[in-house]
Amino acid sequence: MSEKEINTSAVSPEEEQLSLNDDRRVKSLSPGALVAKRFFRNRLAVVGLVILAVMFIFSYIGGWIMPYGQEQVFFTEEYQMKEYAGATENNEYRYISAEGQDFGAVLQAKFTLAASKKADTFDNKDLVYTVTELGPELYTVSQGETVIGLAYKDIINPFDQNAKFSFNFTVAALEAYVNEESSFTADGVNYTIDDNATIASPDGEIAYVSRVIVQSKVAGTTISRELKELVSQNIEDGITAFTYTGADGVEHEYTMEYNPADKIWSIKEATATRVFDMYSSPSSEHPLGTDKNGMDMLTRLMYGGRVSLRIGFIVVFISAFLGVILGGVSGYFGKWVDQLIMRIVDIFYCIPSTPLLIILGAAMDGMRVDPQIRMLYLMLILGFLGWPGIARLVRGQILSLREQEFMTATESSGLRVSRRIFKHLIPNVIPQLIVTCTMSLGSTIITESTLSFLGLGVKFPFASWGNIMNDVNNVHVLTNYWFIWIPAGVLLVLTVLGFNFVGDGLRDAFDPKMKR
Repeated sequence: MSEKEINTSAVSPEEEQLSLNDDRRVKSLSPGALVAKRFFRNRLAVVGLVILAVMFIFSYIGGWIMPYGQEQVFFTEEYQMKEYAGATENNEYRYISAEGQDFGAVLQAKFTLAASKKADTFDNKDLVYTVTELGPELYTVSQGETVIGLAYKDIINPFDQNAKFSFNFTVAALEAYVNEESSFTADGVNYTIDDNATIASPDGEIAYVSRVIVQSKVAGTTISRELKELVSQNIEDGITAFTYTGADGVEHEYTMEYNPADKIWSIKEATATRVFDMYSSPSSEHPLGTDKNGMDMLTRLMYGGRVSLRIGFIVVFISAFLGVILGGVSGYFGKWVDQLIMRIVDIFYCIPSTPLLIILGAAMDGMRVDPQIRMLYLMLILGFLGWPGIARLVRGQILSLREQEFMTATESSGLRVSRRIFKHLIPNVIPQLIVTCTMSLGSTIITESTLSFLGLGVKFPFASWGNIMNDVNNVHVLTNYWFIWIPAGVLLVLTVLGFNFVGDGLRDAFDPKMKR
């Protein structure tokens, strides 16, 4: 047996390994299968494909699974100190005129001067007025036998805000109070005063006496006597924070702050207020917390992925559509048609796209364009600015393809020009076009995210990964709330990397010079 026969019999056809360069192997695979096999042999390309699959599942299927909507706002109850009442400690005389008498400002001023000098009388317009002390800091002023007014510092506070007390009642009640009497009679009715300075008639309690005046600053709210007394006692004791259990059994928190300018104690109550659940930390209810508008961050990221991916694909489609048509026509016809289209391409290359996008974004802000219409404009503008590169690619490929034998055959067979271009030339450019478009998707998403980050792209209430990261403009958010911007940044980086890996893999797979 010869050496050749021995080698042949040693390796069976099933065990023989054929390299990708072997003609027998190449002939056994279709061009599409060959491209696919080379693509999947590229590990980075497979990683990129997996990343993109995960991003699409996260953005589209995840949005359906999540129980929240992208515009759903969450609220929480937060206790805020709100203005509740004002309290004034009365340290100056107040005056009241007797029925039918005039105890005006001039007489009040002269009484104050007489009281400071401990004088029993004072003169006004040749009349002599008598000052009678009924008790500590309680005086009546008389002209002859007629009482014309009362000066006092202690205040009678009625339980019924609409109640009005007569002059005689006020005089008798305050005289009994300052002299620590337990009862008095006024207008034919007997009243009692207990140790808490509460005045009661035969029908029940009607008022109490205090030097501190507490008035509500909330419309329709009546402050209970117990709370007023507690405020008075706290002012006397210098206590500025306290709690009080109301008639409803609920404990309320209060703070007091003295304003020397107007000599008023400002009383604030801790009130439960329904506010946006802003920047809440990650929890079982919100795995990635909430944003500044009280919206679920995970849900916003899912819907933001939809918007970013959708914009990327639509922009690339618009650019490819325009680029294929204009590049195909330019490459096939050549001459003045080619010159005209290429000069238009040069003009587009000279346009400063970034300043133009910023100006257009600011203009749409000024015109208050609807966010959905704005998104459409953004896609059209980005697509319209992106076609020149694809047009040059298609033109260059067609210039080399139109001189080949199969194009001569199409001309000999009498096919229409449009059919020659779009049926025979363009399909041969598709592999390079797919690679270019795939690589462009990543850069388009970056551009959209940059514009949205600057506030010139996708607007609220729609989410995109760019406008989600817009909160990084706030240093406090940047340093304290990582869950607001890091997840969006990670998703954006992974998506762009995925498109780049897939683009590189496709480029290598379509390259005929690749080792097989």
